[in-house]
Amino acid sequence: QVQFVESGGGLVQPGGSLRLSCAASGNIASLTLMGWFRQAPGKQRESVARINRSGVVTYYTDSVKGRFTISRDNAKNTLYLQMNNMKPEDTAVYYCNLGSTGTLSWGQGTQVTVSS
Repeated sequence: QVQFVESGGGLVQPGGSLRLSCAASGNIASLTLMGWFRQAPGKQRESVARINRSGVVTYYTDSVKGRFTISRDNAKNTLYLQMNNMKPEDTAVYYCNLGSTGTLSWGQGTQVTVSS
């Protein structure tokens, strides 16, 4: 089974940027819909963005539209999330997985904190 390792999180000031990476242990070229998810303290995990096998973005949650960009490099088995103009409400642990709800085992995630 494919496993995911997320990285790139950290502390950033409001308005700043981060780029998250998700390295998959196997070949992701065959994985159809991949996505980024996040879970803020005390809240349920939510789907943030999704991208299909061909690199077509199929979904952004409303709160990140125009600020976040999801992409994938099938040759490197890696999924990315570029986050710009970040806001305190983006603070969460970010995960990658499949589909709209996550169908494989969850990785450890990467912590993103937006604070001045």
